[in-house]
Amino acid sequence: VTQFRKRNFEACINLCTELLHLNPCDEAIWTLKTRALTQEVKVDFFEGEEEGLIDNVLDDNAISSVPRPGTSLKSALSESEGNRVSRTFRPSTQSGRPMSGVLRPGISRGGSANIEGVLRTPRTGSNARPLTSSTGRVKRLGTSSLLSGREEFINLSRLNLTKYVSRPEIGKALFEYIYHKENDIRTAMDLAAQSLKASAYGDGYWKVQLGKCYLRLGLFRDSDNMFKSALKINESVDVYLLLSDVYLRLDQPMAAIEIYNSGLEKFPNEVSLLTGVARVHEAVGNCQLSNAFYQAILLEDAINIEAIACIATSHFYSDSPEHSLRYYRRLLQMGLFNAEIYNNLGLSCFYAGQYDLSLSCFERALNLGKDEVLADIWYNIGHIALEIGDTNFAYQATRLALSHNFNHAEAYNNLGVMESRKGNIEQALAYFKTSSTLGTHLFEPNFNLSSFAFKTGDMETSFTMGSKTLEIFPEHKDSLALIKRLEASFANL
Repeated sequence: VTQFRKRNFEACINLCTELLHLNPCDEAIWTLKTRALTQEVKVDFFEGEEEGLIDNVLDDNAISSVPRPGTSLKSALSESEGNRVSRTFRPSTQSGRPMSGVLRPGISRGGSANIEGVLRTPRTGSNARPLTSSTGRVKRLGTSSLLSGREEFINLSRLNLTKYVSRPEIGKALFEYIYHKENDIRTAMDLAAQSLKASAYGDGYWKVQLGKCYLRLGLFRDSDNMFKSALKINESVDVYLLLSDVYLRLDQPMAAIEIYNSGLEKFPNEVSLLTGVARVHEAVGNCQLSNAFYQAILLEDAINIEAIACIATSHFYSDSPEHSLRYYRRLLQMGLFNAEIYNNLGLSCFYAGQYDLSLSCFERALNLGKDEVLADIWYNIGHIALEIGDTNFAYQATRLALSHNFNHAEAYNNLGVMESRKGNIEQALAYFKTSSTLGTHLFEPNFNLSSFAFKTGDMETSFTMGSKTLEIFPEHKDSLALIKRLEASFANL
């Protein structure tokens, strides 16, 4: 028990195994070992939630194909609504959402990724599993022998669940083991359903667990009913978070915000609920509202890393690098020492006019960076070289970015711009086409292709690429003007 409380789960499991060899019927030791095995692999459900491509492809829930602007995570953002952020000043992720200050699970939800595009992606060291979750926190059934060298502790196929229904103190530990360790959701759901029935449907714990099983299986309406029923028995922050996640999966961000607000009425200034509201506002493009909620989070939790990073990002893309520099320095003071922080510090220092500090920050970022981060660091260094007019160094830095990640769409676009300035039109067009293929969320390569086609007299190609640009960025003024000129030319034919 002491080892378990110290979170020395390996030592706790070994001690329990020795004791079980002496007395296999000791239920207390068996329960303790079950809990220790669960805690080894258990992650925070709300931070560990992740939706793979298969979840999107096989999702058969009916969702409106033409939602009202600003009410869906899957529709394009519009600048004309409220305080929407412009893609001209703040880049977007592959899902079409504004660039966030932190990388969190599920950040690509609502994206335009399709199975054909993923199957065309080459298998590399950084992209080896196209159809499943990208991190592997949740293992698939039948792979436990590859993930662990221990012998099987509980044989689920021979388990008599009815035996544990009347023993909630053991049944709860067993459910957590099946759900988190074995990832056998159907068996866990069977145990939760039988236990809920045995409690005469009055145990809120089993309603929440059954709702979690429904949520993992994609039965969103059933999980919605379970969570609402659990709230009537016992209101807790976890249930509000789970219920809001159901509506986010159903692409109803406004309904999710209502759930968060209901939770905040019961639990005022709860950080996890405020964080959920801020994330949803950020996802639908209301960055000013999101920033306000992150400020409220800092009033309750002054060392909240996500809030500090997101506020810093918002200030940077709002043309206030001096303010973002203060927040990133705060993260350094808190002990965050990684390549991403130094990369952001370097950009903030450069645009704040502190050029000497900018170079030293990028040097530290390169020393600390791993392969998946070095591409972005060299890309940013290339951007800074363009800002100071050193095109040769910018070209070399951009090529170095591609050497670390040859699927870096933004780098291909910048190479195309530099080649076009040198007069290498064919090479520039090849880079723009590659960038457009790899970065379906980028509007710049499509506009560049449209502009080149217009200058060479290929009106049809120019109109096609201009239309693609407007699909990604409907308010792009240069594309709107170009399409207007093309339509006038077509009308005169």
